[in-house]
Amino acid sequence: MKKKPNIVMIVSDHQLNKNHTQLQRPQYDAFLENAIEFEQAYCTTPLCGPVRRTILSGLYPHNHGHLYNQEPAPFDRDTYMEVLDRAGYDIYCFGKWHAGPGTALDHQAKGFSLAEYGNPYITEEYQQYLEKNGLPTPKHAIEMVFPNKNTSETFPALVQGNTDYTCDKYWCGEPCIGKTLTPKETHEAFFLASLANDALEQVQHNDKPFHMRIDFWGPHQPYFPTQEYLDLYKDVVIPEYPNFRDTLENKPKTYRHMNAPIADEHGDLIIPSVFSWAEWARFLKVAYAHSTLVDNAAGQIIQKIEELQLDDDTIIIWTSDHGDALASHGGMFDKGSFMTEETIRIPFAIRVPGKGARKTQALINSIDIAPTILDFAQTKFEDAIDGVSLVPLINGDVEKVRDAVLLETFGQGYRDKTKVRTLIDGRYKYNFTENDREELYDITEDPYEMHNLAQEEQYQNKITMMYKECIALMEHYGETEHTFMGSIR
Repeated sequence: MKKKPNIVMIVSDHQLNKNHTQLQRPQYDAFLENAIEFEQAYCTTPLCGPVRRTILSGLYPHNHGHLYNQEPAPFDRDTYMEVLDRAGYDIYCFGKWHAGPGTALDHQAKGFSLAEYGNPYITEEYQQYLEKNGLPTPKHAIEMVFPNKNTSETFPALVQGNTDYTCDKYWCGEPCIGKTLTPKETHEAFFLASLANDALEQVQHNDKPFHMRIDFWGPHQPYFPTQEYLDLYKDVVIPEYPNFRDTLENKPKTYRHMNAPIADEHGDLIIPSVFSWAEWARFLKVAYAHSTLVDNAAGQIIQKIEELQLDDDTIIIWTSDHGDALASHGGMFDKGSFMTEETIRIPFAIRVPGKGARKTQALINSIDIAPTILDFAQTKFEDAIDGVSLVPLINGDVEKVRDAVLLETFGQGYRDKTKVRTLIDGRYKYNFTENDREELYDITEDPYEMHNLAQEEQYQNKITMMYKECIALMEHYGETEHTFMGSIR
């Protein structure tokens, strides 16, 4: 390996992951055959903009200041990319930014990066890609729409039954399920893979090490797989999701904050679900197919690295920003101000040349990504950060980097701004929701979080201990505003 390795990071968006055993990700599975898999990896917060800023900075949202997608805070310190640049790295970024003002190109990167959420389908680069490969303008058929308050204004053509839909607005996060009617290569995932592979061709003989980051827009909705991927699930029977019939009776009110058609006029999730399980199973098949499509595109990048014989000098990180609550806890779409395993547990694996495959139960979260990248590059942030490098764990020098992991959310922003803090010690998970009830789950015995133990007498000592540890960690990470941490059990 070079003295300083190349570092590639693949990031999917809104990744169905925990508890979805029938989801097919063959390329990721193949990647794990030679990678270190972190089976208890969590996103710091289950919201795109804030967690993406965390990935760049190694800081919790309360420290970097970017709390909501709609209210991005200015950058007031270096990201890991400026540090890599000073360490002699060429930096390339392709795909979704959504991490604050500007784009990755403002942080020493080259490549393709769009401001805010962005829409690759309306860019000149994408049009050139279509022309180069003889591809048509992408078209989609809309099966179901889950509208929010701005959907009809932003996406007027997004109506159920439309078989000629095009993603042609200023952003492309349509809340819907459907099918891509044009070849799979018209999907943004294959467009980004093509850009990344072209760049790999260019840098293969460079003396300088490089960092390349590919951030797919998917499998975030709109769920638009092609028929090829839908056919993979044609004969798959998806049994009823174990917490689909959750009544949410012992959970905070934030679990109910959803949009039509699954919510009422007050924005409360309708229970029992307005859709039968058979309908939700159909929606899941489409979402699974979309995820398999993105997995296929990401696999092309891994294959290119191997084809160019860069793999002996390249560390590869493969992860996601956060999860997806689809079909869980009463029948949800998207995510909200809650910290379920479906929304916060993320895939995370690192392939290091010569290290081989293994699994670890070490508790990690998104604050650890930036310091790990910099440690691989033999450098670090000048200022103190919240995360820690995982390199000692990867090298076998330590078995864990912390005893418990602290997560946070300030709410989704446009629905509510409810604060939640979560503490996980490996087996038990404690959630504190502002002005609402506490939650305690044994996620080993109850992975679908159906039994809130917070009100049971035999767990009062445990919940008191975890509450105190949560406060202590909040203070350790510089969050002194914890007056909301009262007790409602």
